[in-house]
Amino acid sequence: MAKLFFSYSHKDEDLRNELETHLATLKREGLIEAFHDRRIPAGAHLDDAIDAYLEEADVILCLASPDFISSEYCYSREMTRALERDASGEAKVIPVIVRHCDWPNTPLANLRGTPRDNRPVKSWPDRDEAWLDVARDVRAALLAADGGVRSSKDNPAAVVMPASYVAPVVARPRSANVAVERRFTDLDRDRFVRQTFEFVTEFFANSVAEVQARAPDVEGSIVNLDANRFTAAAYRDGRKAAAITVYMGGMSRTGREISFHLTDDGATNTSNGSFYVTDGEGELAFKGLFGNLGGSQEKLVGPEEVAEQIWSAFFDPMSRSR
Repeated sequence: MAKLFFSYSHKDEDLRNELETHLATLKREGLIEAFHDRRIPAGAHLDDAIDAYLEEADVILCLASPDFISSEYCYSREMTRALERDASGEAKVIPVIVRHCDWPNTPLANLRGTPRDNRPVKSWPDRDEAWLDVARDVRAALLAADGGVRSSKDNPAAVVMPASYVAPVVARPRSANVAVERRFTDLDRDRFVRQTFEFVTEFFANSVAEVQARAPDVEGSIVNLDANRFTAAAYRDGRKAAAITVYMGGMSRTGREISFHLTDDGATNTSNGSFYVTDGEGELAFKGLFGNLGGSQEKLVGPEEVAEQIWSAFFDPMSRSR
């Protein structure tokens, strides 16, 4: 059984919990035993216990985020020692990119990150898909370190990998100039828009619920009109203070847009803003067009930013109302 250690900022604790949940199959198979600082018993010396876990770990997951990089403890102490052990072959360090951050300019950039394409977990429309990608990479690293396929005789609960499984290739010297432009299909684009719309829908539902929990004088509602459209409204002391319709589609012929207008009438023939899909630098992204709300947006944004910007357009009058 490999010992796995989480190196993370406490501001990313929710993300660490999600990842640990997605590693449950590896635990059930007896492949890993997970450690992190929340497992330290009361009365134990924190620094000594963490150092001991770090020294014993076979696999160290560094959850890269702005707070991880900013943390002197995570960056200068845990990550530095983890990379020393990786370089000596004593342990395997895996960078897990959980939030957008400047990790390519840290020593972690010398290692292959996860999930695929180093796309931060929080930017995936379906976060479970991102965590599944991470779990698969952890499994591959464990099997590679174990010499390949683990026999069920070694562990009756283990799942035997198929014969077609190929262990990760050990990095060898090569040119850095090997990037090939990724080509996206119409299916890729349509799926990206659909997943982002579903993410925005869930984002709104959770945000409205949080506003209600914090402000007793506010009541909100979300209505899913159909698979491509929803409306939201917020009332303060019984008076409507904010409203929006969000829908898939817009003015382009492809319909690969997510648009909104600031009423809850459900109409799809008008908008105050749209986000349309474009092929970014190796990944799909959105560009914003806001009309009288601010013109075009050159910056490419992901699903989380789309949701946040639409929410801000909806919530701004609510936050200013008295």
